[in-house]
Amino acid sequence: MRVFTKMNTPIDELYLVADENELSVIHLGEEDFNRHENLEEIVYQPEHPALRIAAGQLEEYFAGKRTSFDLPLFIQGTSFQQAVWEQLQNIPFGETRSYLDIAESIHNPKAVRAIGQANKANRFPIIIPCHRVIGKNQSLTGYAGTRIDIKEKLLRHEGIFIK
Repeated sequence: MRVFTKMNTPIDELYLVADENELSVIHLGEEDFNRHENLEEIVYQPEHPALRIAAGQLEEYFAGKRTSFDLPLFIQGTSFQQAVWEQLQNIPFGETRSYLDIAESIHNPKAVRAIGQANKANRFPIIIPCHRVIGKNQSLTGYAGTRIDIKEKLLRHEGIFIK
């Protein structure tokens, strides 16, 4: 059974969804949640252990008390996507990497655009920090489709100011 909770944050309302004992997705805003979830088959259950723990860690992150996450995640993706997401989790709080840096770290320097697509497919924004990936020229580029404003807010929260 899929369960969810929602929480208000400085970037948007987050909808956290769990299957069994693992977090399965974080939706950025109600529109994203409604577009991707079957509302007839998901139950609001904020006391679910996986959701309670995830919400608690996210609250600590936004309060400036947490710089990394330790959550059970149900990660689904191609082997390429999973390799990218693994590299994203290695980017320390308060630092950025370019799409080229990530491509080179997985030994595929020509995959810069594919890195962007893997970031877009990331179902765990903030937790798997795709917001820390910026353009080689230090520019902000897409986040969750067209939500660059959220990327900028997350980076500022971590002390990173991009022109």
